[in-house]
Amino acid sequence: MTADPRNRLLAILAPEDLEWLELQLECTPLSQGEVLAEEGERLQYTYFPQSAVVSLVQTLKDGRVAEMATFGREGLVGLAFEGIPLQSFGRYIVQIPGTALRIETRNLHKAAEARPAIRSMILHYTEILMSLTLRSAACNATHSVEARAGRSIIATCDRMSRKDIPLTHEFLAEMLGVQRSTVSTILHGFQTRGLIQQSRGSITVVNRSGLEQAACECYGALRERYEKLLPVAGNTSRL
Repeated sequence: MTADPRNRLLAILAPEDLEWLELQLECTPLSQGEVLAEEGERLQYTYFPQSAVVSLVQTLKDGRVAEMATFGREGLVGLAFEGIPLQSFGRYIVQIPGTALRIETRNLHKAAEARPAIRSMILHYTEILMSLTLRSAACNATHSVEARAGRSIIATCDRMSRKDIPLTHEFLAEMLGVQRSTVSTILHGFQTRGLIQQSRGSITVVNRSGLEQAACECYGALRERYEKLLPVAGNTSRL
């Protein structure tokens, strides 16, 4: 098979490095709500999302669900190095359906050992993921829910390369760690200002520059870090 370059991590690999993975990669459809791993389970596969979006969530004692990370075509799902525990830190659940390329994690280990460029790609992505985690902690503590909502909508658009995204109020509330009613109020405000248009189960961005002004700067900073650590030759698109 030929690996789909829609996944950014695969797109940065030279053809000779990608060949090491292609025979092991399997294209698989991911359905909304599908659980790829529960907390504590071993991660048999590593996924390279193409059009799907996956969340890593933690269920709290009071029943609330908090999102810890989001993965789209800019990254991979699952840690990929020997020496790192392969148990899931939470539940990996598909929030936006689509496709992904998957590989047995042990085979990705072998490829990383054999090809320095593959190992470098994974190391750089791990660094980015750590930066994202730390910045998210600062963002949640200092930026308003509205600004974080704008950031999340823009990031999802870029992950899907679309202006219209199947993003529900429930999913966005989970991403932000707030009540659904709070998200509904924020989205109504965005729509009133002409930034988005809502329909059942989806959001369409109609004024991206205006939404970027309403959003916090965190996504832009992260995007710059991607470009520095994981440049794609000739690529001027966003994540």
